[in-house]
Amino acid sequence: MATHIDLLRAIERAPMRTARHADLRGLGTNVWRTLDGLIEQGAVTRLAHGVYTVPPDGADGRTWKPTLEAAGLAVATVRFGNRNAVLMGIGAARYWAAIPRAIGATTVAVPKAGQAPVELEHGGILHLVPRDLHKLHAGLERTELGDALVTTPAQTAYDLLMKPKQGGLPEAALAAAQDLRGQIRAADLAHVVELWGRANAPVRQMLRDLERNEAADG
Repeated sequence: MATHIDLLRAIERAPMRTARHADLRGLGTNVWRTLDGLIEQGAVTRLAHGVYTVPPDGADGRTWKPTLEAAGLAVATVRFGNRNAVLMGIGAARYWAAIPRAIGATTVAVPKAGQAPVELEHGGILHLVPRDLHKLHAGLERTELGDALVTTPAQTAYDLLMKPKQGGLPEAALAAAQDLRGQIRAADLAHVVELWGRANAPVRQMLRDLERNEAADG
């Protein structure tokens, strides 16, 4: 039978302190039962069906709740592998504080298409968006579950303006893109446009506005 310590150590060592039941079964028999016991004790928290994390800094899993963005990144990471999930769109906008209020969805870029939305245990929907991860302008950022890739403010604004309906909150997406302007240089947005080779009217307008403002500021 899998011991509590074995499971806790295995989950803590995994990327973003998160593992699937399927990845833990090799540790022994009755893994489900042991995990349920750890959840009851507050040592482990369920993020989604069959996906578990160990709360950071000794927090009690019975009261601790991850951010929607960290939970979404962790679930995507256990599915697709470390550094194969990138917080983007409305999820990245929340990370960069461009959407100040809590929302009910997050978006994570993954390398494979055809992924159904995932209902997260603590509320909210994770949308898994197929993207060419190597082209995304992103960097490692800190979350409560560990370091993970997040699109830069410029890439985030580009994605929000190009596809505001991604994630199901188009009004929030467009407003967030405008709120990100203070974190973006014209050269950064121009670089993202060059990477993807296309820009719609809202992206072109933002680029012109940024260039105009920078010229006025000297």
